[in-house]
Amino acid sequence: MAKIDRKDVERIIEAVGGKDNIEAATHCVTRLRFALADEGKVDAEALDNNNLVKGQFSSQGQFQVVIGPGIVDQVYDEMIAITGGDRASKDDVKTLASKKQNPLQRAIKTLADIFIPILPAIVMAGLLLGINNILTGPGIFYDGQSLIDVHKQWADVASIINLIASTAFTFLPVLIGWSAAKKFGGNPLLGIVLGLILVNPSLLSAYQYADAKLAGTVPVWNLFGFSVEKIGYQGQVLPVLVSAFILAKIEKFLDKRVHDSIKLLVVAPVALLVTGFLAFTVVGPITFAIGNLLTTGLVSIFNSYSAIGGLIYGGLYALLVITGMHHTFLAVDIQLIGSKGGTFLWPMLALSNIAQGAAALAMMFILKEQKAKGLAATSSISAFLGVTEPAIFGVNIRHKYPFIFAMVGSGIAGVLLAVNNVLASSIGVGGIPGFLSIFPNQWGIFFIGMAIVLVIPFTATLLYGRLQLSRHGTKVEGSKNSVVSDKVQSTPTAKSLDTVDTQSEKTLHSDHSSVTIVAPIHGQIVPLSEVPDPAFSEKQMGQGIAILPSEGKVYAPFDGTVEHLIKKSKHALILAGTNGIQILIHVGVNTVSLKGEGFTAHVESGSKITKGQLLLEFDKERIEQAGLSVITPILIPDGQEAIVDVKEYAGEAIQGTSPILEVTLDHSKVLTPTS
Repeated sequence: MAKIDRKDVERIIEAVGGKDNIEAATHCVTRLRFALADEGKVDAEALDNNNLVKGQFSSQGQFQVVIGPGIVDQVYDEMIAITGGDRASKDDVKTLASKKQNPLQRAIKTLADIFIPILPAIVMAGLLLGINNILTGPGIFYDGQSLIDVHKQWADVASIINLIASTAFTFLPVLIGWSAAKKFGGNPLLGIVLGLILVNPSLLSAYQYADAKLAGTVPVWNLFGFSVEKIGYQGQVLPVLVSAFILAKIEKFLDKRVHDSIKLLVVAPVALLVTGFLAFTVVGPITFAIGNLLTTGLVSIFNSYSAIGGLIYGGLYALLVITGMHHTFLAVDIQLIGSKGGTFLWPMLALSNIAQGAAALAMMFILKEQKAKGLAATSSISAFLGVTEPAIFGVNIRHKYPFIFAMVGSGIAGVLLAVNNVLASSIGVGGIPGFLSIFPNQWGIFFIGMAIVLVIPFTATLLYGRLQLSRHGTKVEGSKNSVVSDKVQSTPTAKSLDTVDTQSEKTLHSDHSSVTIVAPIHGQIVPLSEVPDPAFSEKQMGQGIAILPSEGKVYAPFDGTVEHLIKKSKHALILAGTNGIQILIHVGVNTVSLKGEGFTAHVESGSKITKGQLLLEFDKERIEQAGLSVITPILIPDGQEAIVDVKEYAGEAIQGTSPILEVTLDHSKVLTPTS
């Protein structure tokens, strides 16, 4: 391992504003992460000129200095020794960094952190409610009658489906209570109990409140002459969010002050009792009124200016995805469903997904580079099924005009849906399957909107792209920095794959040879430029490729040694082959934040490995539920003097078979890997 120069570390400290500007610092496998008092004091030029620094950027309140695998821990240790500061955890830095965000950014992030974990349950419920709508909706299969009216034997099937589907929405406060209590630092189990309290069957259901209010039959509690309405909060968001916050604060307050011997008897009972009383007497009535006021106001705006509302929300929804603000509208959708019986926002979201997919699909016919065409095709399918990030970030934003045409088509369709008041009865999967969430009697209008977002973005993108090609007389490249030679533009044939051997070397001349490294993961090869992290996409640490994994397993691509495995998070490995080549396999982006949850390591640092050995397993769904990308960069880290050249392959990644990188070695500089 190379020895670092202490003066270079001192220069890093100086460049980030000095030790007094560092509130906390930690590191991961590739970079230093700082929470700085004032990022304005950073000397970017000095960092760029530092021998240790590969890159720098600021993200979500953290200032990150890319050092690269292998030496970042040495740099961190030296930095702590120089500054005399305390070692900080990633959570410490994350907490301090979040304080640098403005209140709106913090609120959006909080809502995202609460709703993303419960999203699978909500989506499941939405899909099943869509199926129930098909079975029970009149006029879909038979004139004026539903399928269960004609085929009575399906009635109980529909009833069971409806029971399973509606449970997630009926007990939504329970799901939110669990997730919110966890986010606010309280006991998630107490959050569950709080949610159950708010939807207790002995309370008047929130769905029956309006009728009971008109009839004057709302039950009340008489608390020493003070009347409190005895209602539940089914389908409501704000009451349980605020109550969970209060519960967590009370619990933490008591936990610090109550003796361990009586905590079990005091903390939970007192916290729930106080929160429960506040929820029914103060928090619930106020937030229930605010929630209904907000939804009524939003509905009235769309009723009065429906075309403008549809144009703005439908057209600009993709921008919300880029900023992360789209998570905020999950709560709005749920509130609309709970208060008004349906949401007019979700149908526009579904069509926005399709529009981005149509634009990305058109790019497949414009791009000439095979790996870019492949990314356009796969990301369009993903968008059609409701996940737009690959299409937006991987294709449309990079070329700009497909993103714009997708927003134009989505805006026009949004006007159509808003004017006709198309509603979704639930939140399901966006994209083409989104029709299952729409009330069946409005499918006709929705399908017209779907045709608009398929035709306009696709046609406009295709025509404009072809016009650009003819005007400039050049092909549109799929990657800004392509280092792939002509001979490796496409995936090798089966015959050539049979000849690939990662440990065999092809002699180029007397002291140089070529080594082929095969895929350690099944999936699709994409260029590093598609990784949503500048440390990788800008090749700040070295050359390589990334793989969109189709399964959550990492295998050894060659015989060698595990040089380093991140012990706590298990999200990254550095491997060394018997020929001295080191590679970094980094599963996902920002997955260090999961602290090892969803990861299972089958090796440890220093382990000997053989080609094809299972090294690591990861839960793709868990990573995606956390709102993180599973795209996995595989790098040849800079600083390996024996490496003369690195070439990248494209196409499908078949573990143990498909070549992903070809490395040219200078044997006079090869070092023996760590034993």
